Amino acid sequence: MQGVGAFSSPMCVSPSIPSSSCNHPSPCNIFLGRRNSVSTPNQSRSLKRRHQSLSVSLRPENTSFSAKAAAAASSSSGSESYAEEPATGVKFQTSLALPGCSTSLSLVGTGYREKVFAIIGVKVYAAGLYVHPSISSKLDAWKGKSAADILENRSLFNSIFQAPLEKSLQIVLVRDVDGKTFWDALDDAISPRIKSLTPIDQSALSTFRSIFQGRPLKKGTSIFLTWLDSSKMQVSVSSDGVPSRTDATIESENVTFALFDVFLGDASVSASLKASVANGLAAILN
Repeated sequence: MQGVGAFSSPMCVSPSIPSSSCNHPSPCNIFLGRRNSVSTPNQSRSLKRRHQSLSVSLRPENTSFSAKAAAAASSSSGSESYAEEPATGVKFQTSLALPGCSTSLSLVGTGYREKVFAIIGVKVYAAGLYVHPSISSKLDAWKGKSAADILENRSLFNSIFQAPLEKSLQIVLVRDVDGKTFWDALDDAISPRIKSLTPIDQSALSTFRSIFQGRPLKKGTSIFLTWLDSSKMQVSVSSDGVPSRTDATIESENVTFALFDVFLGDASVSASLKASVANGLAAILN
C-alpha cells in the first residue's frame, strides 16, 4: 500500500476503474483484494512485518485517529461534527443515525484503500467504522490494553462482530466506478472467505449483487454496510450523505462475517483503517 501518483498506462487514466483489458491486476482486486484460505510461510512473515510496522504507527504522535487527533481533525457544521481521513481528505460525521439502528452510532476509526500497480499507488475509497456507543460494555476483557495489543488480537474484532449491537462501515468512493465492477470486487473478496456456500448464502449474495448491477457509482457515493446483528446486515447506497432508506437486507452469517473480515480480519484490505480502529478502541477502553 505504498506509492503515489496516477496510472502510467493511457488506458487507465479515465476516472472510471480500468477495464480488465489493461495490463494490470483484475479490477476486482482494485477494491478489496483476495484472501487465501491457508497462509504460506512467506505470507506469515509478510504479515508479521506489516504488524511490526503498524505497531510503530500506533504511537499517539503517529496515528491519524487517536482521540487527540480526532478532536483536532473534527470540524463543526451546525450540530454536526466531522473527522477527516487525512490521506483522501474525506470527512466523516462523528455520529450517524442510520435506518434500522436503535441509536446514533459513533465513529471509531477511519482509513483508506489504495491499490498499487508496480510502484504506483492509487487511492480508491475512504472508509469509516461506526459502533454502538455501548460497545465498551461488551469488551471488558480488553480494558486497559494498548492499540498495538488490540491490533494483534483477532478475538477482540470477533467479539465486536458477535456483539448484539449495531455497527456500520461507511465506504466513500474517491473514484467513479460502475456498479458491476464494484460488485465483482466484493464478490472476489467474499468468496474465498466462505468455505462452502449454502442456499442461504447464495440467496444473500444474489440480493447483494442486485443492488449494484447496472448502477453507476460516482465519486463521492457512500455505501453503508450496517450490521444489525451477526446474521443480518443492511446495505444502503447514497449519493448525498446519510441514507434515508435501506436498499437491501442481507441475512446470512457467512456473508455478513466475510464482509466484516475483509476490513477487520487478519488480512484486512485497509491496514490504515484497522490501525485507526485499534486506536479508537484503545481510547474507548482506557
